[in-house]
Amino acid sequence: MDCTKDYCIKDINLAPSGEKKIDWVSRFMPVLQMIRGEFEREKPFKGVRIATTLHLEMKTAFLLLTLKAGGAEVSAAASNPLSTQDDVVAALAKAGVKVYAIRGESREEYYENMHRALDIRPNIIIDDGADMISTVHRERPELIDEIWGASEETTTGVIRLRAMEKDGVLKFPIIAVNDSYTKYLFDNRYGTGQSTWDGIIRTTNLLVAGKNVVVVGYGWCGRGIAMRACGLGATVIVVEVDPIRALEARMDGFLVMDMKEAAKVGDIFVTSTGNIKCIRREHFELMKDGVIMANAGHFDVEIWKPDLEELAVEISEPRPNIREYKLKDGRRLYLLADGRLVNLAAADGHPAEIMDMSFALQAKAAQYIKENHEKLEPKVYVLPREIDEMVARIKLNAMGIKIEELTEEQKKYLESWEHGT
Repeated sequence: MDCTKDYCIKDINLAPSGEKKIDWVSRFMPVLQMIRGEFEREKPFKGVRIATTLHLEMKTAFLLLTLKAGGAEVSAAASNPLSTQDDVVAALAKAGVKVYAIRGESREEYYENMHRALDIRPNIIIDDGADMISTVHRERPELIDEIWGASEETTTGVIRLRAMEKDGVLKFPIIAVNDSYTKYLFDNRYGTGQSTWDGIIRTTNLLVAGKNVVVVGYGWCGRGIAMRACGLGATVIVVEVDPIRALEARMDGFLVMDMKEAAKVGDIFVTSTGNIKCIRREHFELMKDGVIMANAGHFDVEIWKPDLEELAVEISEPRPNIREYKLKDGRRLYLLADGRLVNLAAADGHPAEIMDMSFALQAKAAQYIKENHEKLEPKVYVLPREIDEMVARIKLNAMGIKIEELTEEQKKYLESWEHGT
């Protein structure tokens, strides 16, 4: 372990490998490249301190270096103990980011490192899951007066922050980056859809075609997971609590069942709800021998591990990132990546082209907070539509795609109420 006041990482000598990774993904992130060039010229964050809790892998690293290029003092801790890439954080430390994260760190170490990242006394927080924001409110209230605002990356985090706003305990404004169109329509659907199956297939080396895949939760992440499972040749079963989403899943061509029925027939189970105990003892007791379970939600609470451990007579690890629970009747149930985010704990996370848009929004959210914090209240906000559209236009341009423009006559027609049949 290499620890100084400016970083606490596994090994600074891993930096060359991390630098190659960051260089590779940056080639496929044209929107963030453009923003980085703008930040390098204009230095909008000169004198600004930005603390982050994110999945510390290569795409995130490019975001942090973009903020640093804009003049910010940047600190970083991990938002998940199993998603950290030790060579990438070494590269960040070498580049001058204050980074505190080691893959596989304990819960105690996770929060110690978060506090180290907060010790820069941030003006802006960039969070993934709202752990850093809630920690400031609970344990570091002395920092609140210096915090202009924060941005949140995930559905899970936004849910927590809206609950804080509703309860009247939120002390500074939040930008819900997750709720921007160029985030959730693409990151949550296409990013999660592809990267979840990358993690599952990479870890198990098993066929998806011909299997019953149970997708628990049909939000934008669940839609993406179901869509890709279907494309891989699986029969997809959706478990939902929302009647509208359940109806939509059926209209999309998927079977819809409650969890007890799905538990009897599923071969692969993937959770993506942001809720607790979605798969629990009563479901494990009904499952077939050899079932694979993975989680694509933010926290490791959707597949309830304490029930699995109580039911098991033997626990082993047949392959890296696979835990086998052998039950009294001889059935074996398999949990991937210890129930944590399978796409990051067992793979490399979302594709670079997807995170290009999400992290462009994060960079612009930080700039928006810096420029507007004096008029923002302690509420959860969404980025202005023009920033969303700017990201989409840059992305389309990078893909060589031209879109149609409205004529003046068409604009006038759309703004008029006088035309009818």
